[in-house]
Amino acid sequence: MKLLALLIGLVVERLATQLFHLRRSRWLDSAIDFGFRQGIRLGNWPALIPVVILAFVFVLPIALVRIGLADVLFGFPYLILAIIVLFFSLGPKDIGEDVDEYCHAIEADDAGRIDATAKALIESDVPDELEERIHKVEEAVCIQANNRLFAVIFWFVLLGPVGAWTYRVTDLIRRRAVFNALREEQPGDAPLVEATGMLHGWLAWIPARLTAIGFAMAGSFDGALSAWRNADEAPPDTSHEQSERLLARVGTGALALREIDAETAADRGIRGATAANGLVYRLLFIWAAVIAAMTLYGWSV
Repeated sequence: MKLLALLIGLVVERLATQLFHLRRSRWLDSAIDFGFRQGIRLGNWPALIPVVILAFVFVLPIALVRIGLADVLFGFPYLILAIIVLFFSLGPKDIGEDVDEYCHAIEADDAGRIDATAKALIESDVPDELEERIHKVEEAVCIQANNRLFAVIFWFVLLGPVGAWTYRVTDLIRRRAVFNALREEQPGDAPLVEATGMLHGWLAWIPARLTAIGFAMAGSFDGALSAWRNADEAPPDTSHEQSERLLARVGTGALALREIDAETAADRGIRGATAANGLVYRLLFIWAAVIAAMTLYGWSV
């Protein structure tokens, strides 16, 4: 049942691109902010406790509906629930569309669009230096592959729609905490930012490493293995940052892109982003084959 829901959910995502704006979950922002305000009032409590409570509150309705459906009508209502929850847990934006928009901006030589589309992938300030920007976009595609796609699939296979939604909720809470901290620049928000990153990092840890292994299978194994061994000199601050650095290193190592004589910077940027996107889609097919095999042999129900 999970495999069927997963396959249908991925197909729906491919076909329902006009509904992607609904996955941004802006309607949850006010509820998350309310939870943050209540958490700040509990100054004597570790920041992780109100963050976990907030995530639990968002996940509880899905869990209750899942329990209520059980095996009603031969599992058909559960299938519908799983497809809907999976659709809203993936993303919120499609990696392929972001890459296409970035490449089109480069082809049009539109500096404003290039910066905007690169920022949508990197989710932070875009480097001014051209070669650094190209490299950052390639890394970002590899990182976003886990955050938007593979981690959601992992938790969906493991715990069903409740697992997929739990992962997305922790990501939404983390993003909102970072956004509020940058916008308001309030020192009191720092513990919340750290706590949300810690919780999300725990859930991303295992799928990030499975995704990194998958990059090695879908791309250059030698390049990926060498990148995995060559860790950064500066230790990461959080497990979330550690996972992102690993995905960036191994993903770009698996690309194994070689320099081409007389290639322009624009062509190099398009080639790198397209190659990273192709790596993600090859890995998606590998994951689908593995999950299908697990289902056929009764390891996933």
